[in-house]
Amino acid sequence: MLIGISGTTSSGKTEIARYLTFQGFTHISIMDYIASKSPETSSNDVYTSSMEAHQFPTLDALVDHVTANWRTNFVLRDITSLHVLHALQKRPFFLHIAVDAPIKLRYQRYKSKHNSKVTLEEFVDAGDTASFAAGNPLAEINGLADINIINTSSSIKDLFIKLSELNLFDQSRLRPTWDAYFMRLADLAALRSNCMKRRVGCVLVRGNRVIATGYNGTPRHLTNCNEGGCERCNKGQGSGAGLSTCLCLHAEENALLESGRDRINEGSVLYCNTCPCLTCAIKIVQSGITEVVYAQSYSMDSATERVMGEARIVLRQYEPPRDGVII
Repeated sequence: MLIGISGTTSSGKTEIARYLTFQGFTHISIMDYIASKSPETSSNDVYTSSMEAHQFPTLDALVDHVTANWRTNFVLRDITSLHVLHALQKRPFFLHIAVDAPIKLRYQRYKSKHNSKVTLEEFVDAGDTASFAAGNPLAEINGLADINIINTSSSIKDLFIKLSELNLFDQSRLRPTWDAYFMRLADLAALRSNCMKRRVGCVLVRGNRVIATGYNGTPRHLTNCNEGGCERCNKGQGSGAGLSTCLCLHAEENALLESGRDRINEGSVLYCNTCPCLTCAIKIVQSGITEVVYAQSYSMDSATERVMGEARIVLRQYEPPRDGVII
């Protein structure tokens, strides 16, 4: 695994890298992009000097080394180049962490660490220049992170404790599990929803192969719900109210209609970003599906659980690893 860290000045990049080296990671850097170019690094920073012992002359040399030694864990601190980031994002062993903190807190940390007389205005100006610089804007680099950390910790010890709770070394962060993979497809399908009530996406799977996908909205040839096609959804009624007058097909219904009964057999799994309602639960039972995995709760969870429990269908909630956290 190679963890790359980007972030604003004095947000905690060095301490996160320090934590990772304590966990057995080897710190590496690139001569053209070494951390000493950062305003927060000084020649008196003993830890930074020790980390920079593993330098590579070029980005290609670093990538080749990590690829050949993929069983070893590495950390690359202070990514400030989009070119570097884009090159690393192509590799299956790369995880990008972005870290930030409130400006006032970062300013206090900077002054304390460097005994600096820089004013708050000068600190903010330097930060804005880095965040919105042409070519390598830090704001864009941080926006591409897999994990976003807001470091408000008052001590290094607190930061390390919170980092340990994140389980950064979970391999599913690099290659998603089947649950994560299919739930992401369900989330993608939900983006096609035209229902005014909520976006729901569904994926029907057999043998880890997609049989069908579905999203909620009005049937074909009818006006889309978000264009006034369903009067019930456009009235803004509460969850579950007026369902008998709703014209929208649910994501699960569309997936079942798409697949057909003959393509579903024992072992088929339905992934949905929202727990199925009671009406869909009944149809799922009838279809022969043996497991349902959902992400978000719905107002009918208990009723759905009762029906599926009686039908001996496994119903479980998927909880992804956290990708954004305040610590």
